[in-house]
Amino acid sequence: MAKKNSDNRVPFGYDGIQSTNRDMRTLLPRLLGQIGEMHKERPDLILASWPEIIGSKLAPMTKAVSFEGGILYVKVNNSTLYSLLSQHERARLVKCLRERFPAVEIKNIVFRLG
Repeated sequence: MAKKNSDNRVPFGYDGIQSTNRDMRTLLPRLLGQIGEMHKERPDLILASWPEIIGSKLAPMTKAVSFEGGILYVKVNNSTLYSLLSQHERARLVKCLRERFPAVEIKNIVFRLG
């Protein structure tokens, strides 16, 4: 076992034989996994991307307000737009969100007047 003193730090579990250097091939997959987990825990990224997903013409008339349990909740300004989005555009928008955020489970979009 490596000898400890105040001038020389010894990593926890170091037995004095192995190198303390890390190979990038072992670190990179874990690091990428951690980055993916951070995106799962960041619904604000989904909310912030809503204007790009919906498009510049409809973005001023809608607002993504929350993302909970795989469901994106969006406020819509008027009943005509609500009807259009609910009946005709929901599937396309969900598909766009799933493509943009493949690591996040996106179940549905709920539109609400408001």
